[in-house]
Amino acid sequence: MDNILEVDNLEMRLRELESRIYGERRNKSVKPVKCAESLARIQAGLTNTANKRERVKILHKKIEDLLKYLDPQFTDHISVPDAMKLEFILAEEDFLLSQAALLEQVSNTQPLLDSTYIRDVPEHATKLQRLSQIHIKEQDQTEAQSLEVKKLFEEYNKMMFLLSKQFTQWDETLRKLEEAKGIRPVE
Repeated sequence: MDNILEVDNLEMRLRELESRIYGERRNKSVKPVKCAESLARIQAGLTNTANKRERVKILHKKIEDLLKYLDPQFTDHISVPDAMKLEFILAEEDFLLSQAALLEQVSNTQPLLDSTYIRDVPEHATKLQRLSQIHIKEQDQTEAQSLEVKKLFEEYNKMMFLLSKQFTQWDETLRKLEEAKGIRPVE
């Protein structure tokens, strides 16, 4: 459906372009003028004309040279003498030597990089991802278990507090009864 709309849109734009190029002349003629055919005829005519003229052939050959001369780097190439280029290189000598040392290090470790351990990393990555998921699940379970244990300890502490309070009350009651009967507590 989108392709049909795009084709219709393209045809409408082409008609608009042809009407702008040909104007009223298109409406007067019975035969519709095709823009692409006209452009192809004009191109063929220009090519025939260019091939017949020797000066145009020479100009076509020189276009590549013109593009080279118009390139901004070409002017840098001409204007910067070789001695100056040498100075640029010598100024960056330390940087270049450090980069060469790093490159040598990489080339020395190339066998390690090509080892089966490195090649098997994607397989290990999937295993590691599975283990990570299991670890996260177990962490959640541990956290839930810790909360449960904490809750049980709070219950235990409450129970011990209540028992201790009860024993204290019984001890107080027992002491009062012993005093009433005249019995001395043994310490």
